[in-house]
Amino acid sequence: MAVRNVLLYPDPLLKQVCTRVTVFDEALGRLLQDLEDTMHACPGSIGVAAPQVGECVRVVVLDLSSKANVQHHGLLRLVNPEILSREGTVKGREGCLSVPHYTGNVWRAASVHLRAQDECGQWREWVCEGFEARAVQHELDHLDGFLFLDRIVSPRQDLFRRKVYQ
Repeated sequence: MAVRNVLLYPDPLLKQVCTRVTVFDEALGRLLQDLEDTMHACPGSIGVAAPQVGECVRVVVLDLSSKANVQHHGLLRLVNPEILSREGTVKGREGCLSVPHYTGNVWRAASVHLRAQDECGQWREWVCEGFEARAVQHELDHLDGFLFLDRIVSPRQDLFRRKVYQ
């Protein structure tokens, strides 16, 4: 379909709370495909949320299959996703397409029980652990107007400039 432009912090659209999807039609299918295409076009990306491309709806695409030795469920196309439960806490480094010049340490649940609708409106559930759980929580934060920057406890100690390799 199409690779979309990714909004960059501090774009105000990134701070909006997204609305639930109520219509499961071809337009939703195109948005999901555009998100997938955008994610794959950005080197190192493992996920993108609809608000990052200017669409304020609760839609996320994740794919950790490019990460070696990471437990994952493959490509996840999530509509109206919600976390039903969380277990444990772990601190880890995160980056974001919308905050390209920084990474940061963020506390997240070690595992999550997730449910979401597919593009046809059918509900599905997953238990995500480790890096996949972190990625899910990161992307779902976008749907509520949060960036990883909002989750950093100490910007002085936990925010880092990305290294640029020539």
